Amino acid sequence: MEALISSLNAQQVFALTHASDVAAVRRAGQRLADTLGFSETRAGQLALIITEAATNILKHAGEGEIHVGPAQSGAGVGVDVLAVDKGPGIADLAACLVDGVSTAGTAGTGLGALRRLADEFDVHTEPGKGAAFFMRLWRELPPPEPCGVEVGALWMPMAGEEECGDGWAVRCDSRGATLLAADGLGHGPEAARAAAAAVHALAASKDAGAGALMQAAHDALRPTRGAALGTARIDYEAGELRFAGVGNIGGCVIDGGRRALVSHNGIVGHNVRKVQEFALPFAPGALCIMHSDGIQTQWDLDRYPGLAGRSPMLVAAILMRDFIRRRDDAMVLVVRRHGSPR
Repeated sequence: MEALISSLNAQQVFALTHASDVAAVRRAGQRLADTLGFSETRAGQLALIITEAATNILKHAGEGEIHVGPAQSGAGVGVDVLAVDKGPGIADLAACLVDGVSTAGTAGTGLGALRRLADEFDVHTEPGKGAAFFMRLWRELPPPEPCGVEVGALWMPMAGEEECGDGWAVRCDSRGATLLAADGLGHGPEAARAAAAAVHALAASKDAGAGALMQAAHDALRPTRGAALGTARIDYEAGELRFAGVGNIGGCVIDGGRRALVSHNGIVGHNVRKVQEFALPFAPGALCIMHSDGIQTQWDLDRYPGLAGRSPMLVAAILMRDFIRRRDDAMVLVVRRHGSPR
């Protein structure tokens, strides 16, 4: 069974600074639940998850962000909720996930409720460095069987723009997964059109390797202003990842160490002088991270103890939170091959 997930599925980001902001996020979650065909019961659970996550940010960090969107999974239909802040963090997470424990003088049921209500739940926090919570709620139970990879991606337009010129896509099948990360030249609607053309090229390129997909995207992007592009193919049987890159897309594989993914100069759609595939081992549990130049390059997951083993959505969230440049569109795509216990 093949499945495509991508930045063409809308993701909403809400800044939380006041109690009145919670209702806006909750309404957005309700609209998404209705669109995806959630039952009244499941939609009610989603509303509680959003309310508890947003309230927790306001109580403990003062401000933060909530991301709400369709589940980034090829396995089934659901909703992802991501809550991120730069607050004081949580010194004793295990204790705070027990109902009745609170550091803010409340009933202390919020974090415990998040874990109970969500079908998938994960968290990364460090004292003094904020927190990020990830919750996923499937439309139906039991949860679907996972596909071969876990995906976490965030993308945001530069300040003043409504459309993001960065995009991404992952297509899963029984033999592996194909990844694409795009940074449309410049920003705004025309950059977004270029990124979308790259995503459509992946959707149309059946069984294409990284190099073949790059060539297909080059042809598809000719009518656009062009893009920087990274493409990769994960082969489960061979246990490897093959990568091709043109332009300023940052990338690496993390599997015990960190190995960079090498790109060549050029603009996909206009000036591609060389397409070359590089092969790297990619065993179960390995991470592939690709990002646009809206993310600074000096990040190091080793500075965040335990983060490499958390949900890819949390890895993307921390990188976006701490390394976004804010003067350009920004995108982070994190993909883990299934098989490594957290």
